[in-house]
Amino acid sequence: MRIGAFEVVDPLPEVRDAHVISILHPWIDAGNVGTLSLTRLEQHFGAKQIANLATPGVFFDFTRYRPVTRNIDGKRTLTIPNTTISLARRPEPPDLLLCRIYEPHAFAEAYVESLVDLFKALNVKRQCRLGGMWDAVPHTRPLLVTGTLDGKPMNDIKGVTTRRWGQYEGPTTILGLLNNKLEAQGVETMSFMVHLPQYLQIEEDFTGTARLLEALGNFYPLPARVAQPEMGLEQYEELSAQMERNPEAKRLVRRLEAHYDTRTAEQEKPQGNVTPLPPGIEQFLAEQGRRLEEG
Repeated sequence: MRIGAFEVVDPLPEVRDAHVISILHPWIDAGNVGTLSLTRLEQHFGAKQIANLATPGVFFDFTRYRPVTRNIDGKRTLTIPNTTISLARRPEPPDLLLCRIYEPHAFAEAYVESLVDLFKALNVKRQCRLGGMWDAVPHTRPLLVTGTLDGKPMNDIKGVTTRRWGQYEGPTTILGLLNNKLEAQGVETMSFMVHLPQYLQIEEDFTGTARLLEALGNFYPLPARVAQPEMGLEQYEELSAQMERNPEAKRLVRRLEAHYDTRTAEQEKPQGNVTPLPPGIEQFLAEQGRRLEEG
C-alpha cells in the first residue's frame, strides 16, 4: 500500500490517538541522543515497523548516507538508510509512532508532503521531536533540556527549562516545513532539545539520552530502566577523571561552570528582573565557541 512516497503495511493499522515521536538525523542529533532515545523506546514497547520510503534513493544521496554491510550467520546483508515509522502500542492511548527521519538531499518538498499525508492517514494528534545540540555547558552540571509546545516554551514541566538558553539564528532544516503544515491542520507540535558539552562531542552521549527520556516521561510515563541514567553517570565520571590530568581542560570547565551558574540564577529571577550577562562572559563564550569549532 502506498501513501505518498511511503510503502505502508496493508491494511493500515488502527492507532489510538496517534502521537509521533520523531528524530531528525543528522540535524539536531548531537551525541546521537535522539537515535539512542528512539532505539530504547522501540525496545521497551516492542515496536513494529509499519512504513518506510519505497525508494529512499529519490531523496537521499548514498555517498553521504552510506549503506552498511554486515555478515549475519555467514550471510552478507546490506542495509540502506531509510526513513522508517514503527508502531508502539501502550497499555492506554495514545499509541506512539516512532519515526526516524533523515534530512533529504533532493525533492524535499515532496518528502515533507509525503510525511504529512502519512500522518494524516494515521490520524496523528501530536508530533514530538527529540534532539540534541552542542552548547557551551559543562558536563559537571545537570544537562539542560529546553522544550516547546506549539512553538512556545513549556511551563512547570519537571526537568525542562522554561526559558530559552539562547536564541539560535542561522541555517536550519527544511523539515521545519513539516511542523508548519501539521500546525495548519490542528496537530500539536512539541520538541525537547538537550544541550550537550561542546568540548566533549561524544559519539554516543548516554547522559543526554537519559535527560531526553526523563523529559519525555512527563507526558508518556516510562520506567527508569528505559532512561538508564547510571550509564551516563559512569561515562561522565570517566571523562572527569581523564580531564583531571589536563590543566587547560580543567580551566575551561571552571569557566563554563561560572557561566552556567550565572545563567541559571538569572533564569530563576522573575521575568522582568533578568539582566544581561556581563560583557566579559559574553566575549568568553564567543571566543570559546570559535575555538571549539576549530577543534
